[in-house]
Amino acid sequence: MSAAKRLPSAAVIGAGWAGCTAAVELAAAGCRVTLFEAARTLGGRARSVEVHGKTLDNGQHIMLGAYKDTLRLLRRVGIDPSSALLHLPLQMRYPLGSGMDFVAPRLPAPFHLAIALLRAKGLAREDKMALARFSTSARWMDWTLYADCSVTELLDRFDQTPRLVALMWRPLCLAALNTPPERASAQVFLNVLRDSLGARRHASDMLVPRLALGALFPQAAAAFIDQRGGDVRGGARVDKVERSGAAWRVHTASSSDEFDAVVVATPPAVAGALLDAQLPQPLPSFDHEPITTCYLQYPENTRLALPFYALEDDREAGHWGQFLFDRGQLDATQAGLLAVVISASSDAASLGHDELCTAVARQVASVLGRPELAAPQWSRAITEKRATFACTPGLVRPGNDIGLPSLFLAGDYTANDYPATLEGAVRSGSAAARAVLAATTA
Repeated sequence: MSAAKRLPSAAVIGAGWAGCTAAVELAAAGCRVTLFEAARTLGGRARSVEVHGKTLDNGQHIMLGAYKDTLRLLRRVGIDPSSALLHLPLQMRYPLGSGMDFVAPRLPAPFHLAIALLRAKGLAREDKMALARFSTSARWMDWTLYADCSVTELLDRFDQTPRLVALMWRPLCLAALNTPPERASAQVFLNVLRDSLGARRHASDMLVPRLALGALFPQAAAAFIDQRGGDVRGGARVDKVERSGAAWRVHTASSSDEFDAVVVATPPAVAGALLDAQLPQPLPSFDHEPITTCYLQYPENTRLALPFYALEDDREAGHWGQFLFDRGQLDATQAGLLAVVISASSDAASLGHDELCTAVARQVASVLGRPELAAPQWSRAITEKRATFACTPGLVRPGNDIGLPSLFLAGDYTANDYPATLEGAVRSGSAAARAVLAATTA
């Protein structure tokens, strides 16, 4: 009897969502996986932090029902999306009198959007006609442009009204691409709309994590890898990756190990520094956009009428917030805690913590008509300065395969249909894992 074939070994460098995905997929396929992470905690740019004795995310997230790869990975590592995520129908609901009220009923597509449009409050007839025209035209175009342009140019092309742009398209663009519409890629925006508004009804659902981001996936991923004989090394910064015969050698301050394959799931600048002269050509550089989340703590009996609201930002009025979440309706241990998200937040973050939190609390109090919310018990602004790449028209993004044998990139910045989202990261990690398996089992 012949000896059993040796299982391939794989190093995954970087334990953000892309790296954790690659490691889980490889472990599930039987590879001997070692996951390296420079930080002590996993999660990368979507992680949890401790503030005032509470576990908070470094950015409040909304996912979509269209995130099929993310939902599949959650199930694979033992997380039940039905309990870990609050499932809401597509909606853009502003505080009473401050915008519009758009809620899609739970009907088959596309009837859910048609009924939502008919019932929408706060939109004039011309706004509704413009929205219907855009949706019909995008479907006719198969959600594809011959040449990319900015989201603003796309909306102008389809005669979208100023009110509809302000209350629907601009906040959706900021939430999905974290890039202002005047600079955001229309094609990538259409990709997101295609998979949500243009797909089955559940694909447009909004999914809000009930668990902290660390518990939602990275921690469960680490346990999954460990259970399959893998090795998760936190606090292990990789200093160098070099070719060693037919293998790759990965160096840290305390170890030097050989692997059949490597997935580099770090930011592109870090990946470029690790691989240096071995790269056939330099990795592209990216501009980045920050995201700020302001957490406002009130007495535990403080509760909003809805789990989350859209907010109309207005710099001149000192209104920076774009989405407002009642964390107590997501996690009972966070009763009285509100989270306000500011995408593409460079200008807001420049104000400093105290000034920004004061302005956001006043905005919340004003639009909700609840003066007591202007004075939270404590507040904290968390800014992820390099939260996403600026998703601009015609942006060139590298593929997973960069021409090095058995070494692949993973990360939300790599080439795929999506912007820098959790789904984009997961898709990239899965693609890198498939490439490793193809290279090592051929």
